[in-house]
Amino acid sequence: MNIMYAVDTLAISGGTERIIIEKANYLAEVFGYSVTIICFSQQKNTNNFYILSTLVKQINLGFRFHSQYNYQYPKRLWIKYTLYRRLKKALSTILQEVDPDILIGISHSQADIVSSMDCRAKIIIESHTPKFAIKKATNNGSLIGNICKDFYNRMYISAIEKNADVIVTLTDKSKEEWTKAKRLEVIPNFSTMRVSKYSSCNNKQVIAIGRLCKEKGFDKLIDIWELANKKNKDWQLVIFGDGELKSEIAKKIKKKQLTNIKIHDPITNISEQYANSSICVVTSHFESFCLVILEAMKHGVPCVAFDCPYGPGSIIEDQKNGFLVENDNIALFTNQLTTLMGSEYLRHQFSRAAILRANDFETDKIMAKWKVLFEELITISS
Repeated sequence: MNIMYAVDTLAISGGTERIIIEKANYLAEVFGYSVTIICFSQQKNTNNFYILSTLVKQINLGFRFHSQYNYQYPKRLWIKYTLYRRLKKALSTILQEVDPDILIGISHSQADIVSSMDCRAKIIIESHTPKFAIKKATNNGSLIGNICKDFYNRMYISAIEKNADVIVTLTDKSKEEWTKAKRLEVIPNFSTMRVSKYSSCNNKQVIAIGRLCKEKGFDKLIDIWELANKKNKDWQLVIFGDGELKSEIAKKIKKKQLTNIKIHDPITNISEQYANSSICVVTSHFESFCLVILEAMKHGVPCVAFDCPYGPGSIIEDQKNGFLVENDNIALFTNQLTTLMGSEYLRHQFSRAAILRANDFETDKIMAKWKVLFEELITISS
């Protein structure tokens, strides 16, 4: 079988980029499929953050989509249109050469173009972001700008629902958003991360991982830690991530004089850090799945997370293998975190249950679902 992924980039340390590489590697190495990944904006000489199998072919197109932001609306729409026309032409040429059976796009990465390509391939769009957040318009103070963005966002979503043969979401809740799709499937993520050592849950270390951006809610985490720190000054919080809010978050930590918080750059071998931690915290505003929670649980690290749309609630079983907290309830989050910090017995109890829960998302189980979907689509087209 011939599979093609169409993504924005594999050069960053995001969860989407990681899972795409892990799936592509599995399809090529285990199923023996021919797999190609097209990266729209990644420059030709830029390395991937995660390791891609030598059996997977990668083509970097190097489009500089960010150049559109040098212009104001409505001219920005014209620049965007010009870039997208060039992308569609380049993608069309590659599709003719590779001739895939299945073309897979990512909901937040030019999926309107991917889903509308004229080719024999069956087209799947993976929704790695809740639909409401895929192309969420933000108020930039310009009436024309907001009108243009709102119009484009509506057209973007409409194109995906109208043209994609299948939209695959990560959770049942996310599936409910796509009311006009031709076909919907739910296939959760997995993690191929090898666990060389389980957490003892005795080290007084809390871990948080993610992009340092608004959606991940690290500003809330600092407020929570300030409260939890009053009774737990011998604990430390380690954050692994990078992003546009890094300096702002660092300033907030310094202002609050929280000396037991450390921010580290993303690392590829994060398994050791999970094993050295006793609790994982997730304070995101929204998550489609949250690989961090699954990875932590694989290491026996219990999690405390806001019950945000839609990921944490699909993995954590509240008060069984972690704490699922009412969304944005900082007081309750602080209470549950301090409860877990103060109870070695509860951490060990949650830890054992977390490992069992993580087994529900084993790689072979999840990839078998993809294989069934691919074969169904090929059968339908033949």
